[in-house]
Amino acid sequence: MGILDGRVAIVTGSARGIGRATAELLTDAGARVVVNDLDADAARAAADEIAGETALHTGDLTKAGEPERLVQTAIDAWGRLDIVVNNAGYALDGVVHKLSDDAYQRMLDIHAVVPFRVLRAAAPHMREPAKAERDEGVEVFRKVVNVTSIAGTMGAPGQANYAAGKAAMVGLTKTVAKEWAQFKINVNAVAFGWVQTRLTGSMDADNAIEIDGERVQLGIPERIRDTAPQLAPLGRPATPQEAAGGIFLLCTPWSNFVHGQVLNVTGGQAIGMVA
Repeated sequence: MGILDGRVAIVTGSARGIGRATAELLTDAGARVVVNDLDADAARAAADEIAGETALHTGDLTKAGEPERLVQTAIDAWGRLDIVVNNAGYALDGVVHKLSDDAYQRMLDIHAVVPFRVLRAAAPHMREPAKAERDEGVEVFRKVVNVTSIAGTMGAPGQANYAAGKAAMVGLTKTVAKEWAQFKINVNAVAFGWVQTRLTGSMDADNAIEIDGERVQLGIPERIRDTAPQLAPLGRPATPQEAAGGIFLLCTPWSNFVHGQVLNVTGGQAIGMVA
């Protein structure tokens, strides 16, 4: 038996990287997982390749109605929802005096507005069963994990828009934790440092995504890639699987009394405005 047998989870942005590694850990533990991604082909491949029971949702979660359709995918497939991992996101880097309104707003949309809309859509499917359980004197813990970044807690040069969006996720996490505690819904966040994903890869021609027909370059300059891992006392970036471990912990019964917290998964990095 798996520790998450019978549980139903949504993991946004789960075709690749940390999201996919998280979906794999959850299914390995017995959960049934909705795989979601903007890249329909990659999402479909991930849903097919991940061992365990999966359902598929593709689409841009910043568009009206998509968060609701995502949640409905879980309900249509399995009739319940126990775990929500708000992981989807990307970066549009630039220094403040050169950032456009569009670049700033897009980071707020994906990192702050989308998680809010997903949780709002998920609320009745998580809160209503909990009310019945409370009336029966039964405790059943459900989980929300929001993926933020130390950019949101300590700032990051060239990422004012990304940092603002990730900081908003911290505020959202702590507020929903206070509102949903009575329903035994644990709401926490994971703040990542350097993780080996497309966002921290090389800025080559192949490392890009398409959003609304526009090519968005991913990755960071080589000079930063060469020095950033040295900031972590462990001396290297995390793998997606190591990063996913922090999310997984907060989805398990071992975190039932962890609530309203931001778990730093950084290899010990604590250099910035706030240690």
